Amino acid sequence: MAIELTSRAFENGSPIPMKHTCDGGNASPALSWTGCPEGTKTLALIADDPDAPSGTFVHWVLFNLPGNEVQLPEDVHRGEVLPQKFGGALQGKNDFRRIGYGGPCPPPGTLHRYFFRLYALDATVPLKAGATKKDLEDAMQGHILATAELMGTYTRQRLSSAAH
Repeated sequence: MAIELTSRAFENGSPIPMKHTCDGGNASPALSWTGCPEGTKTLALIADDPDAPSGTFVHWVLFNLPGNEVQLPEDVHRGEVLPQKFGGALQGKNDFRRIGYGGPCPPPGTLHRYFFRLYALDATVPLKAGATKKDLEDAMQGHILATAELMGTYTRQRLSSAAH
C-alpha cells in the first residue's frame, strides 16, 4: 500500500494558491496523508523546486514528525521545533537560509514545479534543527519505508513596463 499525500489548497499538478507563495502570505499549505506502512516511527518532509535557475531550490525541510501523525495544518510555525502536539518535530533550513517553510518565489514569467515529498521512516533522524536537505537525505538512507509526492506549480506574473 502506498502513501497518498494531498492538500486541500491545491490538487496534484495544479497551481499553488498565491497565499502559499512569497507574493502572498507565504503560509505553508495544509497537507494530509494516508497509508503509512506498519513500522513507521517518524515522518520527514522535503519541498523543493527543481526548475530554479541555479539548480534545485529547497523550500522546506521537516523531520521527526511522529509516525502516527496524518496531517500538517496550514501555516505551520516557522520555528526550529514544532509545537508539542507534533511530538517535537524539527525543521531544517531552506535555501532562503531560514528555518521552516519558504513559499514559491520564482523569477517572473516562468512556470516552476514544487514537489512536496513525504517519507515514512523506521527510525528517528539523529539531526538537530536547522539541518539541510542534504543532511536529512543522508540521515534517511536505509530507513525509508515508503514515500509520497505532491506537485504544485507557480508562475509569478511579469510586471508591465509601466510598473516598477
